[in-house]
Amino acid sequence: MDYRKNKTPLFFMVVIFLGLCLQLPFQTLKKLPVHQRVSVGEKLDFDLRLPKFLAHNFEFTIDGVKPSTFYLGDTTPVAATPGELEVKVKLFGLIPLRYMTVSVVPEVRVIPGGQAIGVLVESEGVMVVGRSAVVDEKGVRHNPAAEAGVELGDVLIKVNGEKVETESQVRDLINKLGQDGKPLNMEFKDRHSQEIYKTIIKPIYCSETKRYRIGLFVRDSTAGVGTMTFYDPQTRAYGALGHIISDIDTCQPINLNRGKIIGARIEGIRMGKKGQPGEKLGVFRGEDDISGNIIKNTNCGIFGKLTKEPNNTYEKETIPVAMAQEVKEGPAEIYTVLQGDKIEKFAIEIQQVHPQGRSEGKGMIIKIVDPKLLQKTGGIVQGMSGSPIIQNGKLVGAVTHVFVNDPSRGYGVFAEWMLYDSGTLPKQLSGRNCEKLTLLEISPAKLAKI
Repeated sequence: MDYRKNKTPLFFMVVIFLGLCLQLPFQTLKKLPVHQRVSVGEKLDFDLRLPKFLAHNFEFTIDGVKPSTFYLGDTTPVAATPGELEVKVKLFGLIPLRYMTVSVVPEVRVIPGGQAIGVLVESEGVMVVGRSAVVDEKGVRHNPAAEAGVELGDVLIKVNGEKVETESQVRDLINKLGQDGKPLNMEFKDRHSQEIYKTIIKPIYCSETKRYRIGLFVRDSTAGVGTMTFYDPQTRAYGALGHIISDIDTCQPINLNRGKIIGARIEGIRMGKKGQPGEKLGVFRGEDDISGNIIKNTNCGIFGKLTKEPNNTYEKETIPVAMAQEVKEGPAEIYTVLQGDKIEKFAIEIQQVHPQGRSEGKGMIIKIVDPKLLQKTGGIVQGMSGSPIIQNGKLVGAVTHVFVNDPSRGYGVFAEWMLYDSGTLPKQLSGRNCEKLTLLEISPAKLAKI
């Protein structure tokens, strides 16, 4: 028998076997975020669950130094003081596979929330949320604004150089200036580019409303009930909602002009079911309970400073905030209010974790498993957004969205991402996301024809 002829199949079998063994770690390495953050004293986990006979072929180095115990499958402290570390992964100690930056940040401690809050927002200018044809005295239909290129979601800033802030102001101004029979110089902010553009629109006298109009529906403010996620008793900085406040009609982020939060009380629950998410039915209690301003409206929530701290808390003392890579699949809890102003704790399960994702409120998938919460709400409901998620004694995130076809499941945002947007930590990455269904119930009030 010629053994030389049998070596080729054996060689290919060995190559295929090694390829299959290395496929899993290569795929997992790609999923590791290029930039991670850990708190001082925490451990960084690079466990790719490799067989022991392969683990020694992969090597990690931190800032060029190979720790004697820092191999795949092990966990090791990265640093005792804040700073930036460069981490490299090599195959056989020679072939570079992955480069990562690890930021070691000071431990951040906050008081977790769970309080029901009323959110009152006045936007910059007035937002275009619909079109309405103007029928003149001859019965002819016109839409001057649409012909001028104005789109839904654009924001009207000025009319003939005068800054506008409320829908009633815009309505009266257009009617008054329209009586002169001259076109109006109008400034809008484009919904896509956020750049200001100017256009000329001539109002038409509307036979239906008996005043001059340009053919738009506009809204100047919004209000709703949500949940506070955390606050810092030293700086009085807070975070809430976990997602951006968007207009319910255009799904466009609201440009903040003035806004505040106040205390709220939950009067009832409309249960959610498949295809029809439920909601908390709340009323505003006023500024004697909770009050604060809104400085930022971002993909990860609203942020500002409290002028009046909450009277009720579930946790009296501060707890650590977990970095995204510390969050694990498994059991956790949320704090939220179902009746009155009483904060309760309910069991959930973190089913998926995506620490490499963008800061858009989709860092994790959660499932409500608490029988009491499921019985009362059917799962995640509107008004629950911002409810803090606690795991192993740390604030790991907040509830943000519900799955319409399965109200027991939804998304959560990482607390770390909320810290970026609050300014507590330097911001890393940001993404823009606009869900058709977020968990802040937007009031349709103050809608006007202009």
